[in-house]
Amino acid sequence: MLAGAAAIFGLVCALLLLAFRRRGADQPVSATAWIVGGGLLFPIATLSALLGYGLIVGEQLLPRADSATLRVGAEARRWQWTFTQPGTAGPIRTRDVLHVPAGRPIDVELTTRDVIHAFWVPRLAGKMDAIPGRPNVLRIEAHRPGVYHGLCAEFCGAGHARHGFRVVAHDAAGWARFQAGEAP
Repeated sequence: MLAGAAAIFGLVCALLLLAFRRRGADQPVSATAWIVGGGLLFPIATLSALLGYGLIVGEQLLPRADSATLRVGAEARRWQWTFTQPGTAGPIRTRDVLHVPAGRPIDVELTTRDVIHAFWVPRLAGKMDAIPGRPNVLRIEAHRPGVYHGLCAEFCGAGHARHGFRVVAHDAAGWARFQAGEAP
């Protein structure tokens, strides 16, 4: 994102320098040159770069089944989240705390039985709705160990303001302890 902004800034500066340098020239720039350069070439180059960036980033966010991806169930209900994930001794269920390994993609399958909720961890991924009768899958990944705060971003009733949760990203040793059933 910063690289794109820097490239656009550099292009604008170069165009300004070109405009000031040509100010005293006898030959003005023709309208055709402005239309071709500013109306065709610049938008095509900019949109092509944005499309390429979007395809690369979007591909990483698509939920796909592979051996490195952990699948976690997240059931929303007024006003709590219940997370179910595999453990070494069987499924582990937690309330309002999702434990994940740092540096590994996680597919969170969102379900609900009552009303529409929205799963949102701003520092890890975008927002996705949990809709009754329709499971949705959101890919998240914590690149570093730490605690990330999440919330329900869809008004779901009187207790909505307290409908938050935490995502605890563990290093390899902490993740192994959690999987074995030891308290974090």
